This record gives sequence, structure tokens and C-alpha cells, in this order.
Amino acid sequence: GLSGITYDSKNNLYYAISDDRSNKAAARFYTLKIDLSKGSLQESGVTTVAVIPLLNEAGKTFAAGSIDAEGIALTNKSTVFISSEGDANQLINPFIQEFSLSSGKALTTLPIPKKFLPDKIGKQGIRNNLAFESLTITPNEKNLFTVTENALIQDGAEAKPSTSSPCRILQYNLFTNQPEKEFLYLTEPIAPFFNISRKFASGIPDLIALDNQGHFLSLERSFTGLGFYIALFQVSLADASDIHNVESILALDTKNIKPVQKKLLFDLRKLDVFLDNIEGLTLGPKLPNGQRSLILVSDNNFNSLQRTQFLAFELKIESPLMRLLRRLRNLNFQR
Repeated sequence: GLSGITYDSKNNLYYAISDDRSNKAAARFYTLKIDLSKGSLQESGVTTVAVIPLLNEAGKTFAAGSIDAEGIALTNKSTVFISSEGDANQLINPFIQEFSLSSGKALTTLPIPKKFLPDKIGKQGIRNNLAFESLTITPNEKNLFTVTENALIQDGAEAKPSTSSPCRILQYNLFTNQPEKEFLYLTEPIAPFFNISRKFASGIPDLIALDNQGHFLSLERSFTGLGFYIALFQVSLADASDIHNVESILALDTKNIKPVQKKLLFDLRKLDVFLDNIEGLTLGPKLPNGQRSLILVSDNNFNSLQRTQFLAFELKIESPLMRLLRRLRNLNFQR
């Protein structure tokens, strides 16, 4: 299954991470070509160029079950950062490591704050399979961000049909390779229309930085018994509280914590498309009309009843100057 994707504008290539836990084959990422030259994605528009096995810092492939790679983000140094959820049930910690694009070898490991690490008694840290699904780097390559798919155990409950989950965005400074800030992100409560299976899962599988000023697109995904709810949100860190010194959100009055701002951009259920398990997104190249493309990819969970699905969109991004002019016009209208 493909769990994350990142775009290489210099070579017009994409790198997609597999979430195979080194069980079916060695943990790996794929180099892909996606043809958008006609302004749309055709059925045969995705081709595999290469498969790069991931190697640990000792130059060996990862042992079975020791990695659950989910997020991937490209740097300008011919490397990618990759996040692993670990395995909370086995007390295998999550990690974020930098790998060589050419050799697949691990080069750098970012420190994970202790509050994210699972403990033996199940009182703190990530929930199993609900950790660092996402990874993104700002255009100036100063900061790397990830977000937990659901709340840390000490922060609150998992997402439920009528209840959001208090997730944490984790910000790193890539000049120092140290964690810097954390922010509260509240998932959307999604009530299933009809859930005969009684199964439900919801969370944040990916995040993409739009600029250097704290603006993102987030992807939220819910399995509601009969199909998936997939939605894109505009996210802003403006005025959000930095909670990196908060060990437990539950221990505080959340009224004193300002979460990140969110605005629904698009509910993919409006498309005339059967949606699969969408987990990854990235900004792609400019389309022939000058607008940026946005690529989404699904994880088929190595299930023959599911499929690997690529979706391409046109994304209109307002420049800072146009945003300022629009705000000035709005102020004039309000006078």
C-alpha cells in the first residue's frame, strides 16, 4: 500500500512510501512519474520508475515488524524524511528519519519528545496505528511538521462518530534538527449515514505545507462502515497556542488552549468517484493553465478488494499580495 507521496519539481518525479512493515518485502519507497501534461490525469498516467529499499543506519534492510513507514517529504539535498508509526502494542517507538534518495540509507534521526513515546502501562504516548501518518516541509526548508492521526493517550479519546480527537501537530526546526513547537488540532466528528458493520475509524493521514507562514492543507479520513469520508481542510497556525510544554491536554482546561484554525475546503464525497482509503497528498507541478496541481493517493492495505487510487485536482492558491488586496477591499466595504 502507498501511504504518503511527495513531489520532486526539479526532476518532475514523485516519491511514494509503502507502509509494508518489511513483511511482504523490504520496507521501501517508489519513484513514480505522473503525467499531467494534458491538464488532467489519464488512466495510464502513473508509471513506476524505480523501487528503493530503505536501509537503517547500519546499511541493513529493516527487520520485519520494526517499521511502519507512513509519511514522506522531500528536501533539496537529494534526501527524504520518512516517518514511522512504530508499534505501540510492541513498544516500538515511532521515528522520523532522513534517507538518501539514491541509496535509501538512513542518514539522520530526529528526536521524538518523550510524551509521544508509548509506555509499558499504556498511560501515555501514541495509540497503536494512530501516530505519525503525515510529514511535510515548508518551502524554505526551515521547518518540518507531522501530526498524530489521533490523540495521545494522555491527551484524550480516539475519534468517535460524534466526538473529535485532540491531535498534536509537532514542528521541528531543520536547522537544529530539534522539536520546536506543538499545536492542538481537533478532528471533525463524522457521524456515519449508515453503519451496519459498526466499524468506525477516523483521523488525519496527511498534511501539506502551503507556505512558510503556517498555512497547510490537511487530509481527514473516516471509515464509516460503507465507504470512506475524505475531506480537505485549510489550516492556519495563526494565534494557535504552542503546547509543547503541556504534557497532558486532559489535565488542563482546554478553554485556555487555542487550536489551529480550520476551514473545510472540499468534501470528496461530492465527487462522482468511488473513494478508497486516501492517505497521501502532495502539491504537484503547474498545470497548462498555470494553476498548481494537487495529487492524492490511496493505501490499498494489500487487500485484493481495495485498489491503489490516484486523484488529481487543480488548486488555486492566492498569492500573499492578492490576499492583502482582497482584505483591504473587504475593509473598505465594511466602512
